[in-house]
Amino acid sequence: MAIETGAKYAENLSLIERSQAGDDAATEELIRRNAGLVQSIAVKFCGRGTEFEDLVQIGNIGMLKAIRSFDAARGCVFSTYAVPLIFGEIRRFLRDDGLIKVCRPQKKLGAMLMRAKEEYLAQNGTSPRIDEIAAACGVSPEEAAAALSAVSPAMSLSEPLGGEGENFTLENTLCKEDENEKMLEKITLAEALSKLPELWRRIVLLRYFKDLSQQSTAEILGLSQVKVSREEKKLIEFLRRELSS
Repeated sequence: MAIETGAKYAENLSLIERSQAGDDAATEELIRRNAGLVQSIAVKFCGRGTEFEDLVQIGNIGMLKAIRSFDAARGCVFSTYAVPLIFGEIRRFLRDDGLIKVCRPQKKLGAMLMRAKEEYLAQNGTSPRIDEIAAACGVSPEEAAAALSAVSPAMSLSEPLGGEGENFTLENTLCKEDENEKMLEKITLAEALSKLPELWRRIVLLRYFKDLSQQSTAEILGLSQVKVSREEKKLIEFLRRELSS
């Protein structure tokens, strides 16, 4: 897993400040520059029934959350802060589908880190920083963050996912209230979704299952908001036809 150098940290910090001020170009650049970090985490979950590219897109949701909530004043470098959010986003997605299994080495490291954390707290009366317990266990802060994320309890499924006030459900978008029962009796939504091309499937995942805005979806997919809007209209029309047939 890549370690964030001083130069990269300074570059990230400048872009984060611009992104948090509403600069969409800075957000896109941050996602691009930190793609290797997301990929290095996503690859750990390959072979569990989900395509690597899908894992990367889910990981990018965690990266987007990290960009929005990072506070340099806390004394943590951005990559260390982002790792548990990226890791956790993928983990929650796979746990929802019953696909995740934490490997023995991660469990062992996680337990070691937790013991180091408890010992530090007992000796100093305060909770340690992630880099302090990582050093005590001889691993990088990023590796420590990933291991702790792997063994910690799953976060609530009701946790806000960054939908920026939007509250859509795919069923309500596709069907009028009085048509839902009839359409769902004819064909399941899952069957219709399985026929979508890859881009449309990812838009559905981010917009309706992760409840992200069109702008956030565009940033993660590397597209314009206008492109996402157009593709969303096309896929909804396609699903309407499938559900009505």
